[in-house]
Amino acid sequence: MQKVNIPGGQFLMGSDRHYPEERPAHRVQVSDFAMDATPVTCAAFTEFVEATGYVTVAEQILEPADFPGVDPEMLIPGSLVFRPTGGPVDLSDLNLWWHWVQGATWRCPEGPGSECRPDHPVVHVTYEDAAMYAAWADGRLPTEAEWEYAARGGLDGSNFAWGDAAQPDGAAMANVWEGEFPWRRENGEAGTTPVAQFPPNGFGLFDVTGNVWEWTLDWWRGRHPDAGACCAPVDPVGPEQPAYDPAQPDVPLRVLKGGSHLCADSYCHRYRPAARIPQAVQSSTSHIGFRCVYDLDVPLL
Repeated sequence: MQKVNIPGGQFLMGSDRHYPEERPAHRVQVSDFAMDATPVTCAAFTEFVEATGYVTVAEQILEPADFPGVDPEMLIPGSLVFRPTGGPVDLSDLNLWWHWVQGATWRCPEGPGSECRPDHPVVHVTYEDAAMYAAWADGRLPTEAEWEYAARGGLDGSNFAWGDAAQPDGAAMANVWEGEFPWRRENGEAGTTPVAQFPPNGFGLFDVTGNVWEWTLDWWRGRHPDAGACCAPVDPVGPEQPAYDPAQPDVPLRVLKGGSHLCADSYCHRYRPAARIPQAVQSSTSHIGFRCVYDLDVPLL
């Protein structure tokens, strides 16, 4: 995987203009680090699996005792796959477009018969899967602050990773949903695209928004901490204790960043650096991936 050096600095994290969980916007300082230029690809993940024999969570038979109250069919190896609906639907019911597919894994992203495309982001990876790859690659998952700082590419406070216009001069800048979600997509079929198909941000990073959501190190909290009166915190990390999914009180939540190919202005306006959502650590889907960061032994000059 190609890496990019990210010079540290101070930035405005979060947003007071969009969803409540992005508030309050506050100043943060991060140190130098390096980051994968793109989300981890299927090719890179294949290399990891071949070198280690690692088996992802979606490929394992899960123990019912570890998932109380979960439908037993959901414990058979598989993962959640997006399927477009036949027409307009109630957007509050995610089950209308998310389907549990037996045999859906990083190797078969749409289910049995499909194939992992080497230049696409790897998907159907849980937090544990991503963290295991990162350790093998001598890296780690980014903190939410590192991820957002890198995704902004030096554009402090902008709506998007490229500025304030969603499509400057009419140009598509990310793999997102154009049309009426979840049934009519005007820019091709829903799904991942090859990495680096759209322009990089100011730091030279590709696909920091759209394509796939990306795991971060931070436990979820419903809003950012209130800004301190003194100075910007340096290299902040999320809460020490995890938050839990109300529907599954034994399942902790981590922060996802960046949006995905399913983000649509009519439904999920989250293909922005400030956007953030919670995700159960044991869950995998066809629109979640990750990228790694690497600590630098010598600070950048």
